[in-house]
Amino acid sequence: MQRLFIFGLGYTASRIAAAFAARRWEVVSTGRDGTLRFDDSGGVRMALTDASHVLSSVPPGGEGTDPGLATYGDALAGKWLCYLSSTGVYGDTGGAWVDESTPIGTGRRSARAQADAAWLERGARVLRLPGIYGPGRSAFERVRTGLAHRIDLPEQVFSRVHVEDIVSAALASLDAPPGAYNIADDEPASQNAVIEEACRLLRLAPPPLLSLDQAGLSPQARAFYAENRRVANGKARRVLGWETRFPSYREGLRALLTAG
Repeated sequence: MQRLFIFGLGYTASRIAAAFAARRWEVVSTGRDGTLRFDDSGGVRMALTDASHVLSSVPPGGEGTDPGLATYGDALAGKWLCYLSSTGVYGDTGGAWVDESTPIGTGRRSARAQADAAWLERGARVLRLPGIYGPGRSAFERVRTGLAHRIDLPEQVFSRVHVEDIVSAALASLDAPPGAYNIADDEPASQNAVIEEACRLLRLAPPPLLSLDQAGLSPQARAFYAENRRVANGKARRVLGWETRFPSYREGLRALLTAG
């Protein structure tokens, strides 16, 4: 039986774990819902010894230090490695397309960029992810709870990806060479377009169009709107043989609504 060790069993990694388990892999993990505590050094090291494959979804710590590499990096030699990173490493491009040749580390996520680079140096498959949505985490929840916003920024656009497309990319990367791969859908769009489509499907009126100041957003939310880019996924298609099940937010939202 093949064994996968996961650092950080969160929203996305838990679905990756389920997909591997369905293929008769043994999966051991850290995290709130994992099988081990991250600070259980003896247990983690024993599990890593038995694991042939390691995936990390743990965000970087202070100054870009990656917790998994900093604490257990010496136990990862010779293993298949995969790291769930962020397309935020590309920073703001004014709406221009980015691919894996685009420089990283110029945006607000400098710590993530440092962790991204550290995993690449270890020979990992680094999956760079944009806005993630899926069951229980989509525009539907924001619309239904009254937390959805439409912001008057006509040129703002970003990419997103359904969590199940990340799962399929992780599986496809099993036989792929090390390197960075953008895992995004095929149609970058504004946040307003996503919210409007969710409202249409729910047969609800969209929220009013507001300025950033009128919306009263948190600093973190305002920072999201400060970056503007389109993410190309061509390398993942060519090298991984990966295809999007949900090529845009429209298919993804319809599937979520149908699934209930």
